[in-house]
Amino acid sequence: MLPFLLLASRAEDAAAEDEYAAYLRYGGLEERELLRIRLEAGPLPPLDLSQFSGVIVGGSPFTSSDPPEHKSPVQNRVERELSTLLDQLVDRDFPFLGACYGVGTLGTHQGAVIDRTYGEQLGAVEVELTEAGLQDPVLQGMPPTFTALTGHKEACTELPPHAVLLARSESCPVHMFRIRTNLYATQFHPELDADGLATRIDIYRHAGYFPPESAEELMAAARRFTVTEPMTVLKNFVARYAR
Repeated sequence: MLPFLLLASRAEDAAAEDEYAAYLRYGGLEERELLRIRLEAGPLPPLDLSQFSGVIVGGSPFTSSDPPEHKSPVQNRVERELSTLLDQLVDRDFPFLGACYGVGTLGTHQGAVIDRTYGEQLGAVEVELTEAGLQDPVLQGMPPTFTALTGHKEACTELPPHAVLLARSESCPVHMFRIRTNLYATQFHPELDADGLATRIDIYRHAGYFPPESAEELMAAARRFTVTEPMTVLKNFVARYAR
């Protein structure tokens, strides 16, 4: 099998390693089947897409909708590189799954309105599939509503006309969408379980997602969640596009 490519951008080693392990575990992948590039560590090297089954973009502390002058040089570089890569991916309708940061990157690239209107705190949300979502192969086997873990400062306020809305929640109108046939973005995390959420709360307690003094309470609450359905998205994506 050709490997999948995980493009990560978490500078904290503990968060980066926990994320990579989660994609391996819930994607049913071996390390040789999931090549990781940490974009925050250096420029994206030239890629031959014919050598990969698909591209996955993990979550990020970056906020796409911030003005360029408020972003670090690293974030601006990463976003330029992802935009250039998305030019190729969209043109080829190449398998792509962006988790959380994927909404900001793919959405921005495709003309969606991304802003801070519908941010959600770290925790569990009830996600509802649309009619299109119920028919989509990457969501095959998912119940009409399910619990997912999330935590994001920004979200998609308005999709472009050519995008297909696949899932939403009461507090966030766009939780998953598709571009063309094979490019997906989710606002919820298909790789994240309760322990992983607690790890991220601990690591990002000073990143502006929540008041730092509430971290311990949020970590305790996170460990009470039982979340299993979102991982089906990752499993289905791998099964559909592995080649």
